[in-house]
Amino acid sequence: MRKQRTIYHNDARHYHLWLHDPPIRLKDAQRPVDDVAGTGVDTFSYCVERGDGAFYPTKVGLLFGTDKQPFSSSITWHAWEAFRSLSDDGYDPLQILIDRAHEKGMEFWADLRLAQYGGMDPKFAIENGGRYFAETGVREHFSAMSRELVVDYNSDGLELDFTIANGTHHSYLRPEDVEQYTSVITEWVKSVSEMVKRFSGPQCAIGARVYPLEETNLRQGLDVREWLANGILDFVVPMQYEYNSLDPNMPFDWLIEAAHLNQASVYGMLQPYVPVQEVSLQKDNRHHAPQDMMRATAASYWDRGVDGLYTWFMRWPHGSDERTLLTDISDPDLISEKDKRFFVLRRSQDPDSASYGAGLPIEIPHADSKPRAVSIYVADDVRATPGNRVKSVKLIVSTTNMVGLDGFEVMLNGESVLGETCTRDFAHNTPHLAPRGLELTFELKSVVPIHGWNVVELSLNSRPKGFEGGMIVEGVELLVEYAPYPTSHRVAKE
Repeated sequence: MRKQRTIYHNDARHYHLWLHDPPIRLKDAQRPVDDVAGTGVDTFSYCVERGDGAFYPTKVGLLFGTDKQPFSSSITWHAWEAFRSLSDDGYDPLQILIDRAHEKGMEFWADLRLAQYGGMDPKFAIENGGRYFAETGVREHFSAMSRELVVDYNSDGLELDFTIANGTHHSYLRPEDVEQYTSVITEWVKSVSEMVKRFSGPQCAIGARVYPLEETNLRQGLDVREWLANGILDFVVPMQYEYNSLDPNMPFDWLIEAAHLNQASVYGMLQPYVPVQEVSLQKDNRHHAPQDMMRATAASYWDRGVDGLYTWFMRWPHGSDERTLLTDISDPDLISEKDKRFFVLRRSQDPDSASYGAGLPIEIPHADSKPRAVSIYVADDVRATPGNRVKSVKLIVSTTNMVGLDGFEVMLNGESVLGETCTRDFAHNTPHLAPRGLELTFELKSVVPIHGWNVVELSLNSRPKGFEGGMIVEGVELLVEYAPYPTSHRVAKE
């Protein structure tokens, strides 16, 4: 049965176990839950195993830090000593979080990463020539951990995290094993689901983090559509770790359709970062996504049919902005008339990262009048209708190696926006060098985006005399700003 949720994930490490000097106080052990208590978050997710040991006193796996002593890293020492000090005081670190979540009115989900596990024989790893999930022992290990998390602990849900593995490489099965063992993985997921329901009841949720593209899942031996068709899962979370970048246009519509046909929920992942292009460093730096981008992505996901939203790794310690956002994203009505910056994702510059077709940057090698198109979803209806509080709609195009005399065309849904008022500024992508491009901001009044998918086309038609070579389109955004009262000065074409 589908259920609306707002979920926050803590990975156990960065903003918890790696921070505290021993002995850790009970209040500090409860803090991951308290960080989001009193917001719109109703479900707390916690990473119980990242691949090199469990972050709880497991009886079937390897405790994190056991095989790392003596420690040479402050963060692993902190984690080990946190465990030891709590255990010495008679506490179970995982049970502390479960109890605290329940005290604060939240469900608790145990998130189990499946790319590897602490104490695993290296010969099982695909990169070492092993067969990993084709090995009975590997599946049995994760089955034992899954059972422990819902039988020995009163968890409200179990999340099988398949996406922690790199989506480009074969991480769960060798290429030659995929055809034979895809059904084996399906049977394993089914067995875990049945175990959860048998021991913890139908109210205990079982779900999985999966890749946004169906073909990426199938390449790994993950037949998610089959899992959903057989009613194995209660929820799915489409995401891509390799990016960790916010993407309002993530291609998960197939997953929403397949899940809803079988009454399973889809929770859209609001990744915490956006890549900020810095030419002087010849790379993208990761910055926390601003509020208007987070709101735009949340609105887009709600509008496209998700059953709730999921996020993590927000700026910490959480301040008023983060806590307000965690409430706003829990209800689409709370963000319906707040400023939003819809945008197109930039591809990761890491060649090892899996790409699912991010539209930017666009390299135009020379003036050829050929349109390059990107798609961008707009959740808001910005037409000038009675009662509409839209103050302004702006199309912002950021470039590198562009000059004002270039013949540069910008089209929105087949209509030129060059007739709209345009302001030009330096593209602020070079903090240590002189600006290398232009940022064009079009104030859209007669040509406005539609509710839903929009197409922006960009073409370089000519360059001024004596200037050859190409340019790069670095960013495309649609900024929708709201006023406190209805506006009447905007006129949109019918």
